[in-house]
Amino acid sequence: MVLCIRMLINTIPLECHDNIYSGHLSEDIKMERIKTCAWWPSWRQEVIEYCHSCDRCQKVNKATVKRFGLIICIQEPSTPWEVVYMDWVTVLPPEGDKCYNECLVIVDRYIKTPSFLPCHKDDTAMDTALLIWN
Repeated sequence: MVLCIRMLINTIPLECHDNIYSGHLSEDIKMERIKTCAWWPSWRQEVIEYCHSCDRCQKVNKATVKRFGLIICIQEPSTPWEVVYMDWVTVLPPEGDKCYNECLVIVDRYIKTPSFLPCHKDDTAMDTALLIWN
């Protein structure tokens, strides 16, 4: 173990943390590496502060990354058409008398049967609402 002079103190955390061969590992691993080779007053606190000041570590650290919410199951519907899923199938070749080029797919969650409604690429929200309503 080496008693470090002030001039070297700043380079030790740098070499044990930012060096390409050491990696951005946890504070505990840094402490273990440093305590086997160097010592100076308040070294633990300085290593912790150095790790907390590392931008790269703060972006990927589990403690600072936003956690996902709890998984909540969607309640099963009790009647048909209570819960539906909708999506568009787009970029279809024009078909039929009215040259439909898209298809609105609606799946009822209760009976799990899909409905396919032909529509146009230029349809508005009002056109889609009328298509579903009828």
